[in-house]
Amino acid sequence: MDIFYPIQLLADWLTYDVFSIAKKTLLGNAIDFFINDTIKIFLLLVVIIFVVSIIRSFLPPEKIKNILSHKGKYTGNILASFLGIITPFCTCSAIPLFLGFVEAGVPLGVTFSFLVASPMINEIALVMLFGLFGWKVAFIYIVSGLVVAIVSGIIIGKLKVENLVYDFKSKNKAKLGFESLTWEKRITYARGYTFDILKKVWLFIIIGVGIGAWIHGYIPADFIAKYAGGNNWYAVPLAILIGIPLYSNAAGIIPLVSVLTEKGVSMGTTLAFMMAVTGLSLPEFLILKKVMKTKLIIIFAGIVGVGIMCTGYLFNIILK
Repeated sequence: MDIFYPIQLLADWLTYDVFSIAKKTLLGNAIDFFINDTIKIFLLLVVIIFVVSIIRSFLPPEKIKNILSHKGKYTGNILASFLGIITPFCTCSAIPLFLGFVEAGVPLGVTFSFLVASPMINEIALVMLFGLFGWKVAFIYIVSGLVVAIVSGIIIGKLKVENLVYDFKSKNKAKLGFESLTWEKRITYARGYTFDILKKVWLFIIIGVGIGAWIHGYIPADFIAKYAGGNNWYAVPLAILIGIPLYSNAAGIIPLVSVLTEKGVSMGTTLAFMMAVTGLSLPEFLILKKVMKTKLIIIFAGIVGVGIMCTGYLFNIILK
């Protein structure tokens, strides 16, 4: 059973019983999606930020910096990208670890490699792609995602845009001595850090999920298939633009990928859509706006968007 099934039941009960919204309607689908995803995202955020904070209490900032600030050229980007693959985070919950890297002094380009790879490449999605479409699709997906993450981080690192990141140091960090902490102090630190981040991003998460819920309820898969289907040259960039306002993790979007391919959308176009949803989502931008200037968000989105577009066209060429 899906671990989030009870949340879905709660969302269904609130939508259709408490609010008395008719089932199988556009409004019903949108409200149900909004309640379900809002509860799910906040639950994931609280758990993941808390757990990551506990882990961070065992890792002095200097140790994190030494691991990811490797002297070898681009080694840090490669290590951060692989770390992103093995961390089962969606975009919103990967950001706290991204902030931890920034606070630790890890080079900005390296932290962006992690931020791109973590939501975009997911081991669950990899298994699902393998089961649905075979090893070739799964292999190209993971390789292309890694390339996008590594190259994006390298480019951002070379641009020297550290001045576009706000000072986002946790108030609790100053109180945290990493030497010989008791469990009580680690838990107190993690609880304070979790609350500190949630205070800064809760409204942006609700706005982002709200936009995604409206699109989920009112823009069906048939619409995407109609305008992004076939071999039109604009199908890949259009699929990316449609995917940006949505929010999901890689595993959650796979069923829609399956539906789109069944409706005639090419594999490259559907996977570009999936990568845009997971790696360039609007909720991600809204949260990042709290820690970096708009110019850097545009640079980040532009670089990753071009990488995803190239991946989509590559898939369409290889898998004709």
